Amino acid sequence: MLRNGLQPWHLLILAVVVIAVFGSKKLPDTARALGKSMRILKSEARAMKDESTP
Repeated sequence: MLRNGLQPWHLLILAVVVIAVFGSKKLPDTARALGKSMRILKSEARAMKDESTP
């Protein structure tokens, strides 16, 4: 049943559902917050890697 994984139309349906749930006004703020969180996570992971290297 899931042999082919995600097809492009699956992603389209997912995008429509996300827009319907969150609304188009909150999506830019949500994307900005997600980007900020990813940058923080990346910098923390890099700091931990640098810390463990002798």
